[in-house]
Amino acid sequence: MPLLMMLHGYSGFAQNVRYTFPLAEEFGVIVIAPESRDVTWNRSAQGFDPDVRYLGAAYRQVTGMLDVDRTHVALGGQSDGAGYALSMGLAYGDVFNHLIILAGGMMTPLRKQGKPGIFFGHGVNDQQMPIDRTARRFVPELKEEGYDVTLLEYDGGHGVPVSVVREAFKWFLAKETAQK
Repeated sequence: MPLLMMLHGYSGFAQNVRYTFPLAEEFGVIVIAPESRDVTWNRSAQGFDPDVRYLGAAYRQVTGMLDVDRTHVALGGQSDGAGYALSMGLAYGDVFNHLIILAGGMMTPLRKQGKPGIFFGHGVNDQQMPIDRTARRFVPELKEEGYDVTLLEYDGGHGVPVSVVREAFKWFLAKETAQK
């Protein structure tokens, strides 16, 4: 089965990504919904923080128990979780071959490894993470570096409509990767 590790936003909890569960059920996707080790993701040395160790352990536990389609493994998130997913997904692109970035606001990868496909969903009226300083800046940079990037802009702010999340799921399942 395809697998999506979905990260919550600032000061959130795993429960905040429950909106993905009905879509996961509908599309047959395993969702791992971890909680950050602090108020948000990456509160210490990037790549060596407690979050990356926790996410790695969760990933190994789930993939050790379930039959995961290794061509469809995604790291995704919303808001701060999306920024962390983008940064860590680029660093661990050999594991996560798809990234789902919903209203994300940062891109500070420790390194870049692999070439995951990347889906951005971002509101044109997002005041917390303005689209001109985030997705519209990141997408051309990543395309120039050879990443396959999809950007879906939507009317609205920082909240992500379920219809956009549905499109992200469709993209994830339809998108073949070169990595096996």
